[in-house]
Amino acid sequence: MLSMNSYEDKIKWLFSQFPSYQKVGKVAYKPGIETMEAFDAALGHPHRKFRSIHVAGTNGKGSTSHMLAAGLAACGLKVGLYTSPHLVDFRERIKIIEGNGFRMVPKAFVEDFLDRWHDFFDEHKPSFFEITTAMAFDFFAAEAVDIAVIETGLGGRLDSTNVITPILSIITNIGLEHCEHLGYTLEAIAGEKAGIIKPGVPAVVGEFLPETRPVFEEKAAACRREIPGQAGNDEKGLLTFATEAAPCLELKVADLDLPGDYQERNLCTLSAAVGILQPMLGLDLETFRSGVRQAAHSTGLHGRWETIREADEAAGKAKIICDTGHNAHGLRWVAEQVDRISCDYDNVFLILGLAREKDIDAIAPLLPRNVNYIWTQASSPRALPAVDLANAMADHGLSGRVAFTVAAALDEADSLASAKDLIFIGGSNFVVCEIL
Repeated sequence: MLSMNSYEDKIKWLFSQFPSYQKVGKVAYKPGIETMEAFDAALGHPHRKFRSIHVAGTNGKGSTSHMLAAGLAACGLKVGLYTSPHLVDFRERIKIIEGNGFRMVPKAFVEDFLDRWHDFFDEHKPSFFEITTAMAFDFFAAEAVDIAVIETGLGGRLDSTNVITPILSIITNIGLEHCEHLGYTLEAIAGEKAGIIKPGVPAVVGEFLPETRPVFEEKAAACRREIPGQAGNDEKGLLTFATEAAPCLELKVADLDLPGDYQERNLCTLSAAVGILQPMLGLDLETFRSGVRQAAHSTGLHGRWETIREADEAAGKAKIICDTGHNAHGLRWVAEQVDRISCDYDNVFLILGLAREKDIDAIAPLLPRNVNYIWTQASSPRALPAVDLANAMADHGLSGRVAFTVAAALDEADSLASAKDLIFIGGSNFVVCEIL
């Protein structure tokens, strides 16, 4: 048993003994699913007690998972939702979505789980993500959810979540990220993400490139060859490319409480997925659409092109928007939207902080040139020091002020901006977390 007396003590212990990728980066990565399989067996395979949908991808998997969970819950299903990372509260990772609301895993369940499996931790040394994945599956089984939306952590093939056999696999898109773990080419990364495609399980690919489409098609064909009587058949019926599927949701970004131009692509992926799920689950599409429209509210999702302060003319305060886009693939869409709306404001102040491992050479050319930058750093040990970020961006012709904390960066922007200006904050989950 753990000697800690409070929930806070046990969460601190969890993070200190089993460092998360969110906190320390690649040193927390543990390849392979053998430990997870052992943990799953010790738990009695809880994920087999509910249906699941598996979601992978470089970007968009969080938004897609939350919209999907919200739509399913609106249709009367009790939905488990497992995502990562969290922004403020560890329990954001494990939620139950019902009707138009959510509840996080109770603190008492987290405490009890850590107590019950302490001996397993000592013997098997699971990773932080393996522990949280097992906790989610155990909680969803205890709650008797009708279905769970399970987001992968990193990759797919060797991801801890890949012990499940879902009713649908979704891969949102492929970009160059976590290359040291997933490969240094789009084809290699696609191969890792495609690892969630399983025999007899339909799969949706949201976006593809000439380099990645053949990878998905070959994986789907290989899965069909594993099904008795299907050898020699092509992948038709198993693999759906979202951009080629008939739309069934007829939703636009303007309809959502989850804004951001990039949600248009996630809606396309979601629509293709719902086209497959509707006959499986008997979904009423209008009811599902109503759920998606209020996905952020229903699921408690934050940090996706989120307005955290409206402009205040009387106080002379600028509007503030934040977004968690943090790699070149994701920041491209954020930067393009900032650039597009900049004409609506007198000035745009862009507060940006990045993690140490991000590819600045890939990110810098995508950033808008007509904004006022404030380079900053989060309190995380993974944060790239603000001075180093400023120097690296200067090599790409981007200059700006330096603030050594996120709070100081916001104070600086607030002192410079008027009610006719915009303050945007992003580049890292940690930066957004500190703002929220």
